[in-house]
Amino acid sequence: MNESTPTPGTAPAIEIAGLTKRFGAQTAVDALDLTVPRGQILALLGPNGAGKSTTTEMILGLTSPDSGTVRVCGKSPARATQDGLVGAMLQNGHLLEDIPVRTLLHLVAGVSAHPLPVAEVVERADVAHLLKKSTSRLSGGEAQRVRFALALLPDPDVILLDEPTVAMDVETRRAFWGRMRHVAAEGRTIVFATHYLEEADAEAQRIVVLDSGRIVADGTGAEIKAVIGGRAITLTPADPDSPPDLGSLPGVTSVVALDSGRIRLACGDSDAVLAALFAPDGPAARGAVHDVDVSSPSLEDAFLQLTHR
Repeated sequence: MNESTPTPGTAPAIEIAGLTKRFGAQTAVDALDLTVPRGQILALLGPNGAGKSTTTEMILGLTSPDSGTVRVCGKSPARATQDGLVGAMLQNGHLLEDIPVRTLLHLVAGVSAHPLPVAEVVERADVAHLLKKSTSRLSGGEAQRVRFALALLPDPDVILLDEPTVAMDVETRRAFWGRMRHVAAEGRTIVFATHYLEEADAEAQRIVVLDSGRIVADGTGAEIKAVIGGRAITLTPADPDSPPDLGSLPGVTSVVALDSGRIRLACGDSDAVLAALFAPDGPAARGAVHDVDVSSPSLEDAFLQLTHR
């Protein structure tokens, strides 16, 4: 099909086939296949170095693949960007320095193929109070709001977000996702990479987990959590500085130290773990752990097991 005259709305939002990118001896993205239908909210998860940012850069045409193809709304990444079909909010994307936010928004609107009205973008991104502020004086959270406004300006069909709430406090993060849900309700496709697993679980219709440049899980949050089965056990060590060796207990698949000082065990067989904990010579019977809770596995439990972290 001629790229200049695609059939509107028929091609997937993003279509990736055999996508590979190497940096020297390191393979960042390894023969990746991924199709994202229009109107879907997809979370892209993975540890550092999993290939999330490199994949995003190839979707935007900022990086060229060594092999494989990327199509955005049926077009090449460069053509889709030129036609205003894709917008991006990149964590490390630099804003033009020392100009008012209002000026920056109008500059970008002036080079967009079919921009939304700037006043509408200002309202959607909640940046009215920042319009007179210099881009060089924005806080991390304020800069993220401005990047979101810039991503909306082209009136894109596809929006790519790289760690969109990384510098936001809890209240600002909650408000951001409220606005994002309104944007998604208009039929736009949203792909976001995040380290906040609770965001992915709450906001994404579909979650793709990458590890070493390959997809290791693809489904809803519930489907991915079901992959590991079993239950999660959370407990408190009596001596936080010298906790017992819980990873060697039968049925334990991973051990995670939480910020609260508690420890979460992902379990393939929670009954076996509990039996070992409370056996006569087990950690609970010895008083080495206490406050033992059993719950369904979280997305974090599944993530840690899938990526072997």
